[in-house]
Amino acid sequence: MTLPETTQLAGRRRARANGWAGNALRFLVIIVTTYLGLLAVTFFIGRVIPIDPVLAILGDRAPAHVVERTRELLGFNKPLYQQFYIYVRDALTGNFGTSVLTTNPVMADIRRVFPATLELATFGTIIGSLIGVPLGVLAAVKRGSIADQIVRVIGLVGYSVPIFWLALLSLLLFYARLKWVAFPGRIDIVYEYSFTPVTGLYLIDSAWQGQWDVFRDVFRHIILPASLLGYFSLAYISRMTRSFMLNELAQEYIVAARAKGLSESRIIWVHALRNAAVPLVTVIALSYAGLLEGSVLTETVFAWPGLGLYITNSLQNADMNAVLGGTIVIGSVFIAINILSDLLYRTLDPRTRAR
Repeated sequence: MTLPETTQLAGRRRARANGWAGNALRFLVIIVTTYLGLLAVTFFIGRVIPIDPVLAILGDRAPAHVVERTRELLGFNKPLYQQFYIYVRDALTGNFGTSVLTTNPVMADIRRVFPATLELATFGTIIGSLIGVPLGVLAAVKRGSIADQIVRVIGLVGYSVPIFWLALLSLLLFYARLKWVAFPGRIDIVYEYSFTPVTGLYLIDSAWQGQWDVFRDVFRHIILPASLLGYFSLAYISRMTRSFMLNELAQEYIVAARAKGLSESRIIWVHALRNAAVPLVTVIALSYAGLLEGSVLTETVFAWPGLGLYITNSLQNADMNAVLGGTIVIGSVFIAINILSDLLYRTLDPRTRAR
């Protein structure tokens, strides 16, 4: 290799390295800005709502000097910018204060209840993806047919029907009438004290420990709420899959594949779906994040002891430390999933790596 070629190659490598460093820096700035925005929103919500956190802790009949002393200890007598600094500092260290409802540190409560929400949302996303993607492919391939219309109606109902109404009807039918599912909750009281979870994910823990009777009981409790969440995830995933597949089936490489004599099933499931899978990763990730943050009503109806029910109970009891702590955790998870989906998109799509 000649000297000019070596110099040119080194220049390209430096330019590529500088591009990666610039992208990483912009990515970091976006993450920090987004998270600070989340903290700012939750902080000012906590200050705007007509609930005095000190009175929520002490009660309305606490002596005035005790109220003022507590307000001073909690820093509520300081200027707003100092309160915000303390709030951000504590949030970054995972210190969200103490829950008035449980008298436990909020982070300890969140660590206890979040695995239930994670398990429910994960199960729902799996159901939505396994059914939604094939339905979307079918609707795209049979565009304009009865099958396409049925899939679109299923998606429309999923977008339109309130989840709490559908949850109540499902309980009436599958629990009260047919007895196909277990009573609302996460596990039967018979197993609640004999089963020791490790990860907090009851399905995995019971299967790992070989307690199949517990596994069956947990499955009977989770299948209905997870199916409802999966249905709403299915509505979004099937619609987006249909859109992506219609775009891919109109591309020239599909025409070329048909001209070569490839089977229609290979063209659809191997070539078209493989290219549509790149944006589908982002769609499924966003659907998963939506189930993690949006399962409050489902958990409330099914008495599912997850983060959504924890926030709901805390809000009803004016436990703002727990409400804001849970909100920050959900927002952080949403940000993390968005970042992960963006990284996966860049990894799977060579065109984005070339930019």
